[in-house]
Amino acid sequence: MTIENISCNKSFGGWHKQYRHQSQSLNCEMRFAIYLPPEAVNKPVPVLYWLSGLTCTDENFMQKAGAQRMAAELGMAIVAPDTSPRGDDVPDAADKAYDLGLGAGFYLNATKAPWNRHYKMYDYIVHELPALIEAHFPVTTQRAISGHSMGGHGALVIGLSNPHRYSSISAFSPISNPSNAPWGIKAFSEYLGENREHWRQYDACELLKLAISEVPVLIDQGEADSFLDTQLMPQSLVDIAHTKGYPLDVRMQAGYDHSYYFIASFIEEHLKFHSLYFKA
Repeated sequence: MTIENISCNKSFGGWHKQYRHQSQSLNCEMRFAIYLPPEAVNKPVPVLYWLSGLTCTDENFMQKAGAQRMAAELGMAIVAPDTSPRGDDVPDAADKAYDLGLGAGFYLNATKAPWNRHYKMYDYIVHELPALIEAHFPVTTQRAISGHSMGGHGALVIGLSNPHRYSSISAFSPISNPSNAPWGIKAFSEYLGENREHWRQYDACELLKLAISEVPVLIDQGEADSFLDTQLMPQSLVDIAHTKGYPLDVRMQAGYDHSYYFIASFIEEHLKFHSLYFKA
């Protein structure tokens, strides 16, 4: 597994770096960013994987969220992958829609042509990328996962599906019940086909119903989010968690919307949340 460094910037005593590599899961070249805190010079550090939302790349979170100062203080690495496979040979939505194809991988393994050759983001995030990070950087096998919107969906699905791999999960404005949301229905129909039974493995509500192992979950949702009722529907998760007694904390934040202004306002609390379970 070879990687090529394409940028390097010092930040709060640590380093933000971008790399590209050839992905076996996705059959294309991929890019990711990593922030390494100052502590990583002396010993391996735990890692938070951040999954971004529709239309984003690895740059959105690293440039807008303001996470580096607290990550440096807590001694935590952050890895931000791209949101889909990329390249001239990678299929895109015929109408170049923002919610399908490039920039809209939905963190699943597509089974339907033409998407199934490249759109294996689930395998990339769960297996290939951590193996690459752990082979090339001074990090431990302690992992947490977080994300925003489509990436919040990905963080919940991947974390709940792999409780042995992640010590904690968090999300901002996640697509909580994609099987019943327009974004999810469109993407799942294209990537997975019309059989809704195949959708259940990528729906956080369905996974929470079946969860046996408990991974602590923190969700922040803006009450002024224009997508709240139509696309995100966090109350569905709350109801299931309440019935099961699952450790899910959903915080409704008055006045906040779907933007990175919202994420930047609470990202330090999320990093502290994950650090608590890294230490545990």
